Amino acid sequence: MTTRVAIVGGTGKLGGIIRDVVEQEDGFDLHATLSSRSQLDELDGADLVVDASTPAVSIDVVRAAVERGINVLVGTSGWSAERIALVRPLVDATDVGVVFIPNFSLGSVIGSAIVAAAAPFFPSIEIVEAHRETKIDSPSGTAVRTAELIAAARVEVGPVESPHVDQRARGQQVASVPIHSLRRPGVIARQETILAGAGESLTIVHDTIEPASAYGPGIRLALAAARDAKGVTVGLDSFLDLRLRTPGASTTAGRPLDEGGVPGQVARTTGA
Repeated sequence: MTTRVAIVGGTGKLGGIIRDVVEQEDGFDLHATLSSRSQLDELDGADLVVDASTPAVSIDVVRAAVERGINVLVGTSGWSAERIALVRPLVDATDVGVVFIPNFSLGSVIGSAIVAAAAPFFPSIEIVEAHRETKIDSPSGTAVRTAELIAAARVEVGPVESPHVDQRARGQQVASVPIHSLRRPGVIARQETILAGAGESLTIVHDTIEPASAYGPGIRLALAAARDAKGVTVGLDSFLDLRLRTPGASTTAGRPLDEGGVPGQVARTTGA
């Protein structure tokens, strides 16, 4: 059966990439392309809504889709755990699924999983993220997600050490992790996470070089998952087996957010 997809923000950069994937993917049909200013009754008749709008519009898109009984795939940035909590009761009262994807890049998701695995071993952790100057929100949704995963991984050892956070130059704290946002021309997306301890540091960097190539596999995976999703799901890692394997050592599992917004068991679904 073909899934009819309505894309809100389909005229933007990310929306255009998603539109191209939908048009090429078997089993999906482009039902409607909406801008961020379109009337939301244009969602009527769709089987799946993909939101690639703006942070200010996104929450209305999610509510409109859920009220119509339509599953939603949210690619718009700015959805922190606190903001997701605002729509969770609405979703839980229905049979609808809403999937929030802070970043469609598989490399970015894997990088954040590596950061979370290392987080309990370093007392100091900070994130520096850079995007093009046209990005509206900061910190990025990916940085927020990474910080939340860091905090979840450090439940037993406590929050990271972040001195002088009362000073604005120390960045915005998310789940105790300072995040520094750069907005400048000549960059697409870059995240650098710096973990430091006594006498050493570990830096994990992810760069997006060509968005269409980087996001395509993750978009295809997310579309297939969102079509049949129930309840709230956060992160592309929810649909990947991100166990970090070391020869001769026990397995450490990646920990996506479960339906309660806290780290759950790693999903066993295989990825693209």
